[in-house]
Amino acid sequence: MGSLIIYLMFKDRGDFVRKNAANSLNVQIITGIILVISVPLMFVLVGFATYAIALVWAFVVHVIGAMKANKGELWNPPMTPQFVK
Repeated sequence: MGSLIIYLMFKDRGDFVRKNAANSLNVQIITGIILVISVPLMFVLVGFATYAIALVWAFVVHVIGAMKANKGELWNPPMTPQFVK
């Protein structure tokens, strides 16, 4: 939800800000999809692992993205489709 708010508020502040906000939103969207898929998989226990892996992956990707943005670099997260451009 935070990434969506940031994207909507700051998308007009320049191309660099918009692209980084869009990347963050794309990570949140794919993480949400993985988490929704993981819930029914919890009945066969594999969902607990996929849920945890998705959360750790999202955290790591956001930290790396924040560090790159702080340096003025644009970074496209791996394994993330571009839902928002």
